[in-house]
Amino acid sequence: MSDPTVQERTEQPYVAIAVRATLREWGEVNALVPEVYGWLAGRGVAPAGAVFYRHLVIGGMDEKFSVEVGVPVASPVQGDGRVLPGAKPAGRYVVAMHHGHPDGIAAAHLALVDWAAGAGVPLAVEADEDGEVWQGMFESYLTDPAVEPDPANWETELAYLVSGGQPPR
Repeated sequence: MSDPTVQERTEQPYVAIAVRATLREWGEVNALVPEVYGWLAGRGVAPAGAVFYRHLVIGGMDEKFSVEVGVPVASPVQGDGRVLPGAKPAGRYVVAMHHGHPDGIAAAHLALVDWAAGAGVPLAVEADEDGEVWQGMFESYLTDPAVEPDPANWETELAYLVSGGQPPR
């Protein structure tokens, strides 16, 4: 993982499909990527960035994640019930790059959360009946597997919204 940085970001509209799945069911999550791209193509809307997963609730092998599989767009787009409009919130984000196979992303997430805690940077997460609900946890897949088929060379950006206030610089 690269050294984390804190970045100011503007709001970014997107479209996504929401899903709840365990790690055992993760193939169902990954299968949504071409569906979102196909939905955009069918409407003549160009992607404005890399596909991402927005993690709202973290699960496990048997506990369901609540996640959105999304693609940024240049301006807001109307959804259709299955594909939903959304926006990455504006604000400060803790950002790091994971280099390598997606199997290592979970460890990179843990390292980034630990870094934020150690640096005194509060992440935007709230508790509710589902557990911890993340207000802005994004995992953006920057490498196109059609261009770079070796997962050892893939880059994935991890970005967490910072909760209020000004983080240390």
